[in-house]
Amino acid sequence: MRLEGKTALVTGAGSGFGEGIARRFAEEGARVLVVDIDAEAAGRVADAIGPAAEAVVADVADGDSVRRLFERADAIFDGRLDCLVCNAGVPQRNRPMWEIDEATFDRIYAVNVKSLYHAARHGLDLMKANGGSIIVTSSTAAVRPRPGLTWYNGSKGAATVIAKSMALELVPMKIRVNAIHPVIGDTGMAAEFMGGEDTPEIREKFVSTVPLGRMSTPLDIANACLFLASDDAVFITGTCIEVDGGRCV
Repeated sequence: MRLEGKTALVTGAGSGFGEGIARRFAEEGARVLVVDIDAEAAGRVADAIGPAAEAVVADVADGDSVRRLFERADAIFDGRLDCLVCNAGVPQRNRPMWEIDEATFDRIYAVNVKSLYHAARHGLDLMKANGGSIIVTSSTAAVRPRPGLTWYNGSKGAATVIAKSMALELVPMKIRVNAIHPVIGDTGMAAEFMGGEDTPEIREKFVSTVPLGRMSTPLDIANACLFLASDDAVFITGTCIEVDGGRCV
């Protein structure tokens, strides 16, 4: 198994891509912390995975909550974290940029960008002694932005650049940092990206821009993250893997 004996922490793991990543990592031998702001969702995923997983509630946009999260991880994993997947994110409803209120803008950047700052401040102590892998769930929006999602696009552009910069800065600690660029996924966030309504007609409009002809799935993203977390990717850092069916070509 590709993650046998390794420990992993996955944020936003109560549903969607994060759930897929947590499940896939556990299948490959990792002990996994299933982290989500929704206690019921995190518990459901951890229970489904079994003894290899434990649910932890945390708000990645809140520094004190993230500090407590890594204190918990320290206790559970005996001071060693091999893989940190910064997956938690929030969408923006597709609409003109001037219609997005300030509170929504602030929430997008707090969860999609500032969460990386909190993770770096409070999580690196668990990784710097033994090295490891950090994976940031960014988006094709970082490189092929769609109209109507300007502030979300910007947040994911920031996430991608931060991942690359972290990769360079953390080389001395033997911590690899890479990003994943999913295309729109068949998850609970899809309707927001579509403007609040997921109809066959609107869905087809989005799918038509993906050369392989479908949305991404949690398993697609999980398999890419599995590769980056495993020793197969030991010489890979600072990359952005586009899991997008050709959307960014």
